[in-house]
Amino acid sequence: MRTRNIAILVAALTAACGDDAGSGGSGGEGGAPAAIAFSPPGSLVSAEGKGSFRFGAATASTQIEDQNQTTDWWAFTAPVAEGGLGKGKAPVGDASNGFSLALEDIALLKELGVDSYRFSIEWARVEPERNVIDEEALAHYDAVVDALVAAGIRPMITLHHFSNPIWVADPRDNECVNGPSDTNLCGFGNSEGAPQIVQEFGEHAALLAERFGDRVDEWGTVNEPVNYLLAGYGIGSFPPGQSNILTEEKLLGEFIPIVQTYLELHAAAYTAVKMNDVIDADSDGSAADVGFTLSIADWVPARDNLVSEDPEDLAARDRVVYIYHHLFLDAARTGEFDTDLDGEPDKTVPGVAGTVDWLGLQYYFRSGVTAKNPVLPVVALTPCFGTIDFGACLPPVGGDKTKCIPAMKYEFYEPAVFSLLSDFSSRYPDLPLLISESGLATEVGERRAEHVVRSLEQIALAREAGVDVRGYYHWSLYDNFEWAEGFEPRFGLFTVDYASYERTPTLGATVLGEVAKSRELSSEQRTTYGGLGPMTEETGAVIGERCNL
Repeated sequence: MRTRNIAILVAALTAACGDDAGSGGSGGEGGAPAAIAFSPPGSLVSAEGKGSFRFGAATASTQIEDQNQTTDWWAFTAPVAEGGLGKGKAPVGDASNGFSLALEDIALLKELGVDSYRFSIEWARVEPERNVIDEEALAHYDAVVDALVAAGIRPMITLHHFSNPIWVADPRDNECVNGPSDTNLCGFGNSEGAPQIVQEFGEHAALLAERFGDRVDEWGTVNEPVNYLLAGYGIGSFPPGQSNILTEEKLLGEFIPIVQTYLELHAAAYTAVKMNDVIDADSDGSAADVGFTLSIADWVPARDNLVSEDPEDLAARDRVVYIYHHLFLDAARTGEFDTDLDGEPDKTVPGVAGTVDWLGLQYYFRSGVTAKNPVLPVVALTPCFGTIDFGACLPPVGGDKTKCIPAMKYEFYEPAVFSLLSDFSSRYPDLPLLISESGLATEVGERRAEHVVRSLEQIALAREAGVDVRGYYHWSLYDNFEWAEGFEPRFGLFTVDYASYERTPTLGATVLGEVAKSRELSSEQRTTYGGLGPMTEETGAVIGERCNL
């Protein structure tokens, strides 16, 4: 239960920090909080790696790379006059010039002092046309991997991070009236084209594993599968821009088969990497450690008060947690898939069982969920997320306006880092965990520093409680294209001037860099930025209205 996790957390913080555990400020009469040491980085999945800890940063190719004209995001966001659909708040364009500046950006990682870098290789660059490999693109990524290794930074490659070549699913031809072809396989929902996409992605994964496996041991197959599929095939805010969840017929008949296809795509990549990366680059006894990442959230009953939780909303919360956190992961571990979302698997998907060596958790927000006036059929709930409100949503108990993220319309809630890690550890005790993304959209340096320190405090508490969490990868290395939200949200440790593409370190970069280099979260850093109290106020927004607090 959420209340139990918070009680445990508060008790632990009080013991660790003295009387000001919840103040987020100076040490007060209880004295300064103790420094926290983090052990050196080690193996991601072996028993010898338990207790080790990574410090890293993360990016995704489409979000940073310039002139990605062969991706579905280019076609989806480009103005209609330029042959695109004009969707989202801005065209992706040159993003953050991250392809042209890729080698220079490694200097940012060195400046930070992190030991790991999670990034994606753009499938659309490597294979801009079906079965046509661009050797120059492969040479570019080869040089990036070489430079990372030379800098002593461990590369972790994500194979699929929200983007596809246009020939996988052309968002300008969603009806696909002529059927699948080499220029448009019609996406994950087409019964003829989907198996071909799975096969093609397996071949792509095999190619990258063969080319880079002598230097890379850590691979992520897919990124946030539930988020990606809901956005692209559920509500249509991502390419290809389809909506398949608002009726029971569409949800179970069209969307759930798409989830199964994506499971098969993940498994095909897992198998391909295991077969083709046969070189143990870091001599830890494993040539290829393959996992994926999940978006997680602190879902709470919307009709809630300090005394009791509404039973209908509590049940709705449990249903959304199952779908959001466990549906895909459970299937990847067991091979059994829940096709009707009743909580019980009813179908065996061949080749999927046992295809996760590690799990990345990506935490950004907490949000309410209600069973009143449900918008989603079958599961009978409405997530109270951002501006979604059908007359039943209430703010979380204890909501704090200072922790609202106006650019994203949600609330950061640091105790959930501890409670969610604990929940996943309890359910999957044999699965090594990472915080593979965690970040905050702001242009206020103190807020980013507070986010870094408070996240690490919660991770340290979880590790002390026995959770096998082996790293923290901050999102993101520098400001980038935030998908449908365009360029307004600023998540970067380094801010980007989009006129010159100059990268400038934020206070968050300074603080994370100090921690990564010393492998210690100091008493001074915790006193200045840590705890559970209010955060430095955001500027330039009506915070309470934007976050429903």
